[in-house]
Amino acid sequence: MLEKIKNIPAKPGCYLFKNNDQIIYVGKAKDLQKRVKSYWKKNVSLKIKKMLMEITDIDYMIVTSETEALILELNLIKQYNPKYNVLMRDDKSYPYIELTNEKIPLLQVVRRLDKRKKNGFLFGPYPNVEAARETVNLLNRLYPLRKCQKMPKKACLYFYIDQCLGFCINDIDEKKVKAMVREIKQFLLNKPNKVKQRIKSMMASASANLNYEQAEELKKLLEYVKMTTERQTVEINDLRAIDVFGYFVSNDYMAIQILFLRGGKIVAVHNQIFDVFGDYENQLQQYIINFYQKNPYPNEIIAPLQNRGVLRKILGVLVKKPIKGAKQKLLVLAEKNAQENLINKIEYLTRKKANLEQGWQALRKTLSLKKLARIELFDNSTLFGEYSVSAMVVYENMKPLKKEYRKFKVKNKASDLLNLQEVISRRYQRVLEEKLKKPDLIMVDGGKLQVKAAKKALNNLHFHVLVVGIKKNKKHETNMLVLEDGKEIFMTNKNLYNLVANMQDEVHRFAIDYHRKIRSKGSLSSILDEVAGLGLKRQKILLDNYQTINGIREASIEDLAKIIPKKIAINLKEKLQRM
Repeated sequence: MLEKIKNIPAKPGCYLFKNNDQIIYVGKAKDLQKRVKSYWKKNVSLKIKKMLMEITDIDYMIVTSETEALILELNLIKQYNPKYNVLMRDDKSYPYIELTNEKIPLLQVVRRLDKRKKNGFLFGPYPNVEAARETVNLLNRLYPLRKCQKMPKKACLYFYIDQCLGFCINDIDEKKVKAMVREIKQFLLNKPNKVKQRIKSMMASASANLNYEQAEELKKLLEYVKMTTERQTVEINDLRAIDVFGYFVSNDYMAIQILFLRGGKIVAVHNQIFDVFGDYENQLQQYIINFYQKNPYPNEIIAPLQNRGVLRKILGVLVKKPIKGAKQKLLVLAEKNAQENLINKIEYLTRKKANLEQGWQALRKTLSLKKLARIELFDNSTLFGEYSVSAMVVYENMKPLKKEYRKFKVKNKASDLLNLQEVISRRYQRVLEEKLKKPDLIMVDGGKLQVKAAKKALNNLHFHVLVVGIKKNKKHETNMLVLEDGKEIFMTNKNLYNLVANMQDEVHRFAIDYHRKIRSKGSLSSILDEVAGLGLKRQKILLDNYQTINGIREASIEDLAKIIPKKIAINLKEKLQRM
């Protein structure tokens, strides 16, 4: 291996560690030879030593700059999902409040933003979506701005309860709209005085009119405003959106904490801990880039990076590492919190990982498998023979691989076994045709009959993989594995039991979630059946466009008339209003 390393050029690029034909790690370097050679030093960690034992070959790709190397590295990791890479993909996307940049603005909660479109004024992030919704509901009650997503042709309920100025039927008072927008912005920037004054004025008016219930409700609103605006104050004069990244590394774990500053105050924090290999600065760069694939860019990023130019080029955002002043104190605060978080959890994480590894190895040994890297699990969900669905979840290298989860609608409503055969056939026919990655083990929810049905479907495809059933006792508790020959193995090993039970719960949860979604669409279909003129073809068009009852209810008649006849659209809206 060291002879091969000598032939690697001292140029920027990406290196790929392989185990036979499988890529197990991808990294980037400014000097490929120097970086790859560093792995074979004596003082490397145990995790890296374990990885080195699996490497049978090394590939590399040369690029022209470190920026290109980082982009290539991210793409290769996404493409190959190497076992030793930490993708640092964070599914968390935070809720923001958006005040749309329109002549008649709309105040709403948004989570995933379309970066191709210009967003309005964004405020947040908020610690949770409930806090964001409560704030939007409060402001929408106090300020009679537009409430409808699309402008209707006639006044809606909000106009009659004085929560909208009726922009659809009245002339727009631009001065009044601008004044409302200005006060809303001030409130969302933690300057609540105008809102407090408005609530106090409304309270006084309600009391004067002997409307004590309304006055009491307004008093509660005032208390909520005080509670939501009394956040931690940071001594910083910069009122822009700033995200501060701090990290701490110990025992081959990296903890990251993000502080979100808006209007000079910390409005939310986010923590994450994961395994780390090699170059910590590079790991942090990857994390930050992936984080902003799901969250809006701030005006400035503060991070303890020596090479900030690469990140700045990719994100187009100012990246700083302050060495003094208030912002440097914020960076220290983020790093201290990351350290505290990791120290508090490291014993639990180490024990949890050890238990998981022991359970995985126990499963491999119990089933006499030489290799166990990938498991695919199946479960069915049905209700009295209606809305039958199946789901598949994937575990690779002991972790759920959610991007490869799959859902199946099944044709046969009468038989659970026929459903399973259909799904297994469809899945592995596709694996063969598209040359997808084969599992080392297939697990199905059920006993001898389910295992036999799955195996029959695989044999018809000449697809040879071990199938095992997961059986529950009379108390509906997972307790045994069922082999292809019908033999039942009780899981007495605690770590094995926990592993299998958790995987079974995950596939069951995924199937149930899909079943609920299909069932809700079925409920909508039953309502549509009651509207004259709405046949199956038109129902399908409505379902494809709106998915839910609320989606149709919120659509205007004019919008509905674009896809179904106007007379039918009117009948449908009347039907939904009576519900």
